[in-house]
Amino acid sequence: MNRIFILWLFVGMSTVVEAQKITVLDRETGIPLESVTLFSETPKAVASTDALGQADLSEFRNAEKIEIRMLGYKTEMMSYNAIEKEGFLIQLMLTGESFDEVVISASRFAERQENVVQKIQVLRNTELQHMNQTAMADVVSGSGNIMVQKSQQGGGSPIIRGFETNKVLMVVDGVRMNNAIYRGGHLQNIVTLDNSIMERVELAYGPGSVIYGSDALGGVMHFYTKNPTLASTDGLLVKANAYARYFSAASGYAGHIDVSLGGKKFGSLTSFTQSNFGDLRKGASENPFYDRDFGSRPWSVERINGKDSMVVNANPNLQIGSGYQQYDFLQKFIFKQTKTISHLLNFQYSTSSDIPRYDRLTQLSGGLPKSAEWYYGPQDRLFASYTLQLSRENLLYDQARFILGYQNIEESRNTRSFNKTSLNHQIEQLDIFTLNADFDKRIGKHIFRYGLDAWYNKVNSTAFKENIVNSASEPSGTRYPDGGSTMNSIAAYATHSMKINENLILNDGLRLTNVGLSSNFVDKSFFPFPFDDVNQNNTSLNGNLGLIYKTNTDWKLTMNIASGFRAPNVDDMSKVFESVPGSVIVPNPNLKPEYTYSGELGISKTLDKRITVSVLGYYTLYTNALTVQSAQFNGLDSISYEGQLSRVTSTVNAGEAYIYGLEGQLVGNLNEYLSVFGTINYTYGRIKTDTTDYPLDHIPPMFGKLGLNWNKGKFRSELFVNYSGWKRLKDYNIVGEDNISNATELGMPAWYTLNVRINYQLSNSIGFQVACENIMDQDYRVFASNISAPGRNFILTLRYCL
Repeated sequence: MNRIFILWLFVGMSTVVEAQKITVLDRETGIPLESVTLFSETPKAVASTDALGQADLSEFRNAEKIEIRMLGYKTEMMSYNAIEKEGFLIQLMLTGESFDEVVISASRFAERQENVVQKIQVLRNTELQHMNQTAMADVVSGSGNIMVQKSQQGGGSPIIRGFETNKVLMVVDGVRMNNAIYRGGHLQNIVTLDNSIMERVELAYGPGSVIYGSDALGGVMHFYTKNPTLASTDGLLVKANAYARYFSAASGYAGHIDVSLGGKKFGSLTSFTQSNFGDLRKGASENPFYDRDFGSRPWSVERINGKDSMVVNANPNLQIGSGYQQYDFLQKFIFKQTKTISHLLNFQYSTSSDIPRYDRLTQLSGGLPKSAEWYYGPQDRLFASYTLQLSRENLLYDQARFILGYQNIEESRNTRSFNKTSLNHQIEQLDIFTLNADFDKRIGKHIFRYGLDAWYNKVNSTAFKENIVNSASEPSGTRYPDGGSTMNSIAAYATHSMKINENLILNDGLRLTNVGLSSNFVDKSFFPFPFDDVNQNNTSLNGNLGLIYKTNTDWKLTMNIASGFRAPNVDDMSKVFESVPGSVIVPNPNLKPEYTYSGELGISKTLDKRITVSVLGYYTLYTNALTVQSAQFNGLDSISYEGQLSRVTSTVNAGEAYIYGLEGQLVGNLNEYLSVFGTINYTYGRIKTDTTDYPLDHIPPMFGKLGLNWNKGKFRSELFVNYSGWKRLKDYNIVGEDNISNATELGMPAWYTLNVRINYQLSNSIGFQVACENIMDQDYRVFASNISAPGRNFILTLRYCL
């Protein structure tokens, strides 16, 4: 009995000692926070957290007020008893922009932003909720640093530093989304990402080829979904979030629910979102630089008694043929085998209704509609991945992560000419396999990160024509080679970071990538291809070198040089497609990889430890640039395609081009409750010629965002302006993807919108949000867009969390 009593006493005392150790984490990432200061007046005590985010609270027992403080985070004031009720686990929330922000996308491992030379913007979960958006394209556009082109409401094509579509990389949960048929025009694939379940979005500006390989020329958008939350004690931890939303400009609604169930070792997260977008109403306040009917929708096509008819639109501001529905599902399972080993299964499925290609539905030919139907079929994205996380230090690594991924993509284009009965269907199906192995190792002042990655894409392209009267079908020409296409890559990379001294940090890295492609043309009856197959194999060595210099007077300088690489994909080399009316793109099997060589210099100053002003300039030399130019096919500059004489164009390597730009940002707190945020982005790009340099396509006009935030207690509000300068006609690429046919005689006019958002937390569980975008109901279009932007838009959202 004495032995049992002594053992019980020893265990009990151990429990008490353990309970007196506090752990402090970043609320958004769950990463332990080092150097958090804890202070108490009574009793007099001071402590600081270690590398595990832990500190001894023994001296703070019975304290009524313990101040928990760290630069860049909201200070918490809690009693010892309150901390004890929280299980001695405290999560701190970041306040505004901070150099102490934790980022992951720069190296695939968590690190402080102040130690990263690349410019990275983080949109945390709280900010995503505050933005009160339903579509991910609108979230990215709201960053103030990315312009988003739209050809229809169900889409959005981000432009980063003059690069767009397959020259900007999208990554979700560590797995690349870009695939073999990401085109050089404008993309809508971002629509398949569910903003409602995102934990954070990281926007990395500039080349990212060292870490991510091909396609990361302009930047990388990395989307991180939420994970299940495990319980810190015995029992089941239940967390839930839900919202209902209404948005007026599209007479739309959205609903979402996610539920997390967690024990100490096993957790599950289930999420579902439904979004319904009606036809989009454009602004009614006319822009003096637009023609009176610019962007109006005076008619639409309806099939009446078996015949296509032009029908008068009672409200020309209503863009009939722009509505669609979206459904998103996510399921995750986590198993924490030990303190150092965890397993994660990640399933995502996104689908939609048919998505009308609005711009094609507004085109006329001989005074009649050109198309009776033009729509993308359901955008289906099936995603599955398994992640093994190891965090036990050894000779090779301190942390290791392995991700095995699979994606199945299906998309289609469906077109029917006015007063024709033949509906043409082109269907693309992709199977995508990916593997990533990433390692992190710290040796003294040096941090090494290295890894291997590989991916394989299989493309199956089919097509047929359907008679809408009798349902008869017949074969048709495919968009991509009917014999199938494959694309594969294998690569190795290594990066290094070293804190040379208290003021100077070095970032550097190298990557070796090999990319292969194979396409086979079987049936040439629909298009006389002069070749039977296309085969390529390209290898590239990329690198980066950067320095960060921080002074003791709140100045920061960054200098970075980096190279980017992009291998031609199946879409570049082998598609046949009418890009714009009267112009057809024909295959070019002789394309070479495109490269970028970029240099940038940034400077920032923090004023009074509250407001940070930063300016960054960059220059990119762009060699073998892939761009669409006039061409010939079998010696002809025009050919008949789908019954219309069309000018021949082709994707070609344009020799050399260059892009340079300037980015400015202002962010900080004016006082305890009021903060300011502002951005400005200027980009200039040209293709070098023997005479006058010619405009490079995808170059946006000057644009940005300026706003004020008021945040006090349960109330948060934001008043902000989104703005864009002129895109003059002389700066358009006539044969490229700038959509000059959708501009005015002078180009695309400048515009601005005034907007407001208000959030109020009714209780710990219930919150209400209201927003009014484009308060002045301005009529405007974003550069290169073929659909007008929303008019005055009221957004109402009711949130619940458990």
